[in-house]
Amino acid sequence: MSDEQREASGRSLANGMRDVALRSFGWPNSVTRQFDFWDDKYEGRRVFAELLGTFFLVLVAVGGGMVNARFGGDAVPAAARVVAPALMVMAVILFMGTVSGAHLNPAVSVAFALRGNFPWRRVPAYLAAQFVGSVLAVLLLWALIGKHGSAGLTLPGPGVSTGVALAWEAVLTAGLVSVILGTASGAQQIGPFAAIGVGGYIALAGLWGAPVSGASMNPARSLGPALVLGDWTAWWAYLAGPLAGAVIAVGCAWVLRGPGGGEHGTEAAQGTLGITWQPGRIGPPRLAPAEPPAPGPVTEPEKPGDGS
Repeated sequence: MSDEQREASGRSLANGMRDVALRSFGWPNSVTRQFDFWDDKYEGRRVFAELLGTFFLVLVAVGGGMVNARFGGDAVPAAARVVAPALMVMAVILFMGTVSGAHLNPAVSVAFALRGNFPWRRVPAYLAAQFVGSVLAVLLLWALIGKHGSAGLTLPGPGVSTGVALAWEAVLTAGLVSVILGTASGAQQIGPFAAIGVGGYIALAGLWGAPVSGASMNPARSLGPALVLGDWTAWWAYLAGPLAGAVIAVGCAWVLRGPGGGEHGTEAAQGTLGITWQPGRIGPPRLAPAEPPAPGPVTEPEKPGDGS
C-alpha cells in the first residue's frame, strides 16, 4: 500500500470515528456552533426563563408569609402556603419547560449536571439567574407590602436544631430530585404530565414537612429572602441540605436506571430551544381579516335536481 493510500485510509477511519461521535452528541447545526447541545445561540433566552420562573416561584412561596404578616391572622392558610408554590412550579414547567428545562432550583441544576444531562459550563449562569430571580421577587414584595420581621424566611421549627433542619431538607430534596430525574428520563413516557408529579411532590412534602424546616428544598428560595431581609439564621442548612439531597438522588437514579445523558433526559434538562424548534411563529403566519364580512341575504344551498 502506498503512502497516499495509507493516508486516505487513515482519513476515512478518522471520518468514521467522527461520525460516531457526532451521532452521540447531535449533528452539527453550523460551522461555528458545532453541536446543538453546546450551542450558545439561545442561552440568553434560557437564562431569562430561569430568572422569570424562579421569580414567580419565590413570589408565591415567600409572599404567603409576608401577606399574613402584613394583614394579620391567617389570611393565607398554612395549607395554601405550601400548595401554592407547587401549583406555580407546575405552571412554570408547562409554560417554559421547553425553553430552559425549568430548573428553578440550584439543587436541580446541579443534579442534572451530575447526572450527565446538563453541561457543567451552563450551571453558573443558571444558578445566578435563579438567585437573581429570587432576590427580585423578595424586593418586589418588600416594596409592595413592607418588611415584617422574619416573615418569608424558611427557618427551623420551634425546638428544631439547625442540624435536624439540614437533614430534613436533604431527605425532602432527595425525594424531589428523584421525582424530577425520574420523570425526565423518558422511562415513564409521560411528557408534560411530569409537571403534575413534580408539583404533587412539592405539595405533599410541604404539607407534612413544612413545620420542621419550612420544606424549602431550594437554596434560591431560602437564600434570596435571607439576603434581602438581612436574616441569616440557619442559612447553611438550606444550602447544604438541598445540595446533599440532590447528590443522593443522583446516586439513586444511577442505581434505578443506570447512567444518564440519554435523549429524553438531556431534552428535559436543557429544554428543546434550538434543538427541535426555533423561536418564532409556530406554524405559518395567518393574519386575521381586516373586518368581518358584510351582512347579506342568507341563501339556501342548492339541492340536487334543482338545476334546469
